[in-house]
Amino acid sequence: MEWSNVTWFLTALGAVVVLLTRVRLGAATAAAAGETTRTSGVAGYSGALVRVHTTVGVLTLIVWVVALVTTQELIAYGALAGWWLLAAVGLLLLARWLPSGGRHSEGKVADAWGSGAGLSLLGHLGMVIGVCYFTFVTVTERL
Repeated sequence: MEWSNVTWFLTALGAVVVLLTRVRLGAATAAAAGETTRTSGVAGYSGALVRVHTTVGVLTLIVWVVALVTTQELIAYGALAGWWLLAAVGLLLLARWLPSGGRHSEGKVADAWGSGAGLSLLGHLGMVIGVCYFTFVTVTERL
């Protein structure tokens, strides 16, 4: 197995997760700003959390690509801190799908490409696995 191919592939997938999260939640955040109702059974989230996710994601991707190109471990360790922060914020965003448990709450939005928990679950749990891989590659000096 070629470690660098897997690392570059997972880096690209990380970029997709950051982008899709921004596209899906950024539009919803803007729409919810003027809206007083939301789907019952799904917790709300802060627009600031989406901005942190996007900002940390873009900066981390830039630093990580620099680390991969230059093979500098110190830069890679800095990027790892960003990856772990990004994964934590992503899991916080994913937590909005936890059941609210209200007696009069309706069912959650059905899962589809642009809505529901499926894509968020796949992306953010996959991101945590990817960050574990990035940590392994960095610690074992396989950059």
